[in-house]
Amino acid sequence: MADANMPVALVTGAANGIGWATASRFAEGGYRVVLADIEADAVKARAGELGGGHIAVACDVASEADVLKMFERIRAECGRLDAVVNNAGIGNPHLPTLEQTAENFSRIVDIHLKGTFMISREAFRMMSEAGGGTIVNLNSIAGVAGLPRRNSYGAAKAGVGQLTKMMACEFASKGVRVNAVAPGYTATALVMKLRDEGFIDTRRLAARTPLGRLARPAEIAEVIFFLSSPASSYVTGVTLNVDGGWTAFADAGEAATPLPEE
Repeated sequence: MADANMPVALVTGAANGIGWATASRFAEGGYRVVLADIEADAVKARAGELGGGHIAVACDVASEADVLKMFERIRAECGRLDAVVNNAGIGNPHLPTLEQTAENFSRIVDIHLKGTFMISREAFRMMSEAGGGTIVNLNSIAGVAGLPRRNSYGAAKAGVGQLTKMMACEFASKGVRVNAVAPGYTATALVMKLRDEGFIDTRRLAARTPLGRLARPAEIAEVIFFLSSPASSYVTGVTLNVDGGWTAFADAGEAATPLPEE
């Protein structure tokens, strides 16, 4: 039986990558974690890895029915919600605009932007009743800089950045802080698989980054945890770039000599 006084965090897209690193960080920080993901078996296994008391929920964040059902379960089984991390998302094909479809564009926007909106809305219902909480959204360097051939993803992430500002202003009077992080290229298992299969050149990406390497998922999770903690109690409405200097660099050529890959 979980301690009723234990704070509760919801992390979406928690089965892999940044989401899994974030769920792990919250568990280490003393939270009971609700791990949500569209991959039911994978997220159930992840909750098991964290140990007893943590909850796995199969949820498509683009489905309002799924989102409402998930919050019913959180109310019933946890009775509280202190932190939310809107991490769920999918990539988009790196295609020229003329080769992109409206169907794919809509799916990307539904997951990243509409999903963030619906989960934040329902989280605010719970948090405002309890006197406060935190929401951290996942923006991206694609949402703050121009990355060619990533129209739907970049547009959705830019929308997340604006939604963060607007909700922060609206929710502040109820003690709910809303912020976002914009990760740069991160060495998730998926990115490493794409590297190994020759779809991306991680050495070139590292050379474009002033710190000379990709981020580790745990580094992104640490910033998310900071924005969810009392250490950031006077921070709301911001998007914090966690990109190794990617968006700061505006010179021609390489930004750094790439460090050896781990």
